[in-house]
Amino acid sequence: MSLSFSGILCIIKNDLNTYIIMSKQDSFWFKSLRWIQKKLVHTIVVPQHPFDDLNLDSDRPLVYVMKTKSISDIAALSEITAKLGLPSPYEALNVCGEKMSRVVCLEGAKPLFGERESNEYYLDSFTRLLSAHKQHPELDIQLVPVSLYWGRTPGKEDDTMKAAVFERENPTWLRKCLMILFLGRHNFVQFSNAMSLRYMADEHGTDKRIAQKLARVARVHFRRQRKVMTGPVLPNRQNLFHSLLKSESMKKAIQEEAQSKKISEAQARETALEYLDEIAADYSDSLVRIAERFLTWLWNKLYKGINIKGAEQVRQLHHDGHEIVYVPCHRSHMDYLLLSYILYYQGMVPPHIAAGINLNFWPAGPMFRRGGAFFIRRSFRGNKLYTAVFREYLDQLFAKGYSVEYFTEGGRSRTGRLLAPKTGMIAMTLNSVLRGVERPVTLVPVYLGYDHVMEVATYHKELSGKKKKKESLWQVFGAIRKLGNFGQGYVNFGQPITLHNFLNEQVPNWREELAQDREQKPTWLTPVVNTLANRVMTRINDAAAVSSVTLTSLVLLASEQHALERSQLEKQLDLYLTILKKLPYTEFASVVEGDGAKLIEQGLELKKFTLDRDPLGDIISIDESQAVSMTYYRNNIIHLMIIPSLIASCLTQHDNCTRQTIIDTVEDFYPLLQAELFMGIDDIPEYVSQLLDLLLEQGLISEATSFNVNPEHLNQLLHLAGTISETMQRYAIIFNILAAAPNIERSELESDSHQLAQRLGALHGITAPEFYDKKLYGTLSVKLKELGYLAGDAKQADVQRIRSRANHLLHTSVKQTIVDSVAAEHHA
Repeated sequence: MSLSFSGILCIIKNDLNTYIIMSKQDSFWFKSLRWIQKKLVHTIVVPQHPFDDLNLDSDRPLVYVMKTKSISDIAALSEITAKLGLPSPYEALNVCGEKMSRVVCLEGAKPLFGERESNEYYLDSFTRLLSAHKQHPELDIQLVPVSLYWGRTPGKEDDTMKAAVFERENPTWLRKCLMILFLGRHNFVQFSNAMSLRYMADEHGTDKRIAQKLARVARVHFRRQRKVMTGPVLPNRQNLFHSLLKSESMKKAIQEEAQSKKISEAQARETALEYLDEIAADYSDSLVRIAERFLTWLWNKLYKGINIKGAEQVRQLHHDGHEIVYVPCHRSHMDYLLLSYILYYQGMVPPHIAAGINLNFWPAGPMFRRGGAFFIRRSFRGNKLYTAVFREYLDQLFAKGYSVEYFTEGGRSRTGRLLAPKTGMIAMTLNSVLRGVERPVTLVPVYLGYDHVMEVATYHKELSGKKKKKESLWQVFGAIRKLGNFGQGYVNFGQPITLHNFLNEQVPNWREELAQDREQKPTWLTPVVNTLANRVMTRINDAAAVSSVTLTSLVLLASEQHALERSQLEKQLDLYLTILKKLPYTEFASVVEGDGAKLIEQGLELKKFTLDRDPLGDIISIDESQAVSMTYYRNNIIHLMIIPSLIASCLTQHDNCTRQTIIDTVEDFYPLLQAELFMGIDDIPEYVSQLLDLLLEQGLISEATSFNVNPEHLNQLLHLAGTISETMQRYAIIFNILAAAPNIERSELESDSHQLAQRLGALHGITAPEFYDKKLYGTLSVKLKELGYLAGDAKQADVQRIRSRANHLLHTSVKQTIVDSVAAEHHA
């Protein structure tokens, strides 16, 4: 369809008289203008569900607050409010018999020539609304700030004519016309939290001075919102490099490089420049807009939906001026794309992403770089110049206000569990704070989950010894060929960690210590970094997403032959859903909607499970060839159900089991569970008691002097206990070895444990990859040393007690294998 350019001009030209047009909204001319704009404009709403994410009350009167008077903005808003069921901006507000405008603007439209209209007229709108609250005590109007953005180009430090035409915050009607014409497909409407005018009137009064204050606050709000939506201006890349090389720390590093390598400073400087060119991103808003269209197509092809939780708290942090560092878990190469895409659609700027240098291959490397990726070598220990260059570049990102993203695990998890964190990037971030970043720097943990991870088959080949393939263009094409129905994706934002507050908590006098000697590395820095890294991982797991695939995998893999009757599986899933919903692991975690029957249907639709029918009923199972792969999805959420499983194990294996016995047992094993699964339960006795009370409420157990399992629910508790069986076998291996050899060295304990695990797996058919993971036994041995269990006879009584408890919770045949093998190895 061909549209007249002069017709488009008319849309914006009429901005000069918004209220006249509004009063004539039913005229043919006005309808024609709206029809033309509707054909040009595609609007994205942030947040997508205002009533769910913001404190909007449908029973109270509502007024929209906008920065600038604009017909085109109000027309775009009208389209959105109609879809969301919100009052139309064209609909007059009836305040106790008096009609007022539904829209309050802070300032008039900017004319092509001359001065903008006086703001006094617009200030009167606030004054009238406040006066109405003085006259009518029952009145409570909610003000809802609404920001509109035609395109999201942040602009550059060396602005061009294009920036002058398209990127101004307060365009004339001619510039606005061009923005709609060229950027109308990238229109964003953002709603913010409502503010109660009744509260303002009661707390601060209703005179003109309060109206002026309200207008000032609104202007600051809109200015901050624009910064959140568009991000800071983009630097000229070469100018950025040269400014970095002029810093004192870089000059010192270049001098040291020249002296150590016996080269000239000019040569050392050239090397530093090469490092910068290798590392630095080259963010392009144009590429991001193109990528947004491609990714929209990709997600629609791959996923039936992307589930998001906690984005509003992150938006608020941006609004409050925090420097945001996203620290997600790493499941797939999809992670980079998914998080950036979600942030873009949630009204935030995609972050600069620390990517492995292995991804810097053509054509992906240049595209990632222009999408905000900066590349980092896997290791640069010993290369002082590279370290200095990278540190200076990271400091510059923080100083200029760019959000950053990096994966603390260092690489993608091959087992579905979180990996032990690599502390390098976290240490550099903390060092930036210590060097004096003014803005609050906040780490935002992010849980990323999928119903299908396309690399899972490759992961298990690598775990079985196959060499990892180097990333290449052919791998990309191969992955595209395999695109299909991947179910749902999950992005949950966890509890943020503001580093200044964290440092105050860990080292209250850190500022004073640094002031005494800024050159000396503090003795407390390494343990504080380690604590921070573990807290990040814990808060990622705190935000886990339970899906149909992960939960059904967890149930079936704990069953014999990985199969259950359909009715029995539904019943088991319903029990788990009840536990997860009635006693949430944390407020940041999410649980799939629906019941057990619905979860089974979703899993079958994704072809993750097998359905067999016979005259006695349906059987749901995991195909033997897929069993190892499905452990990946189970491991994503196993930490959520591991304590309920341990409790069920105690209830089914112990006679006359008391509440205190169960609490003591969980407290004995929890430090190891916490170390390997990054769990963050603060009060174990309280949590265990709540779980026991829930099992009593559901009728699975009864309590007199001790607990008794109700016979009709025995199978449910036995299945629940199965989830921890492999974990308990690992602990039994370790504590039986410790009991037999109290003075064993840590390295020997790791080696013997791993060897016995392989034997146990071969004899009893254990296939889970993490059961044979040497790194996991290394993690556990470190925790055992920290707890004092590797100190010879010092805690031998504790070791014997925990060994006895672990053995008591095992099947007899498994226990006998462990006991006999340890006795043979250590001549006990």
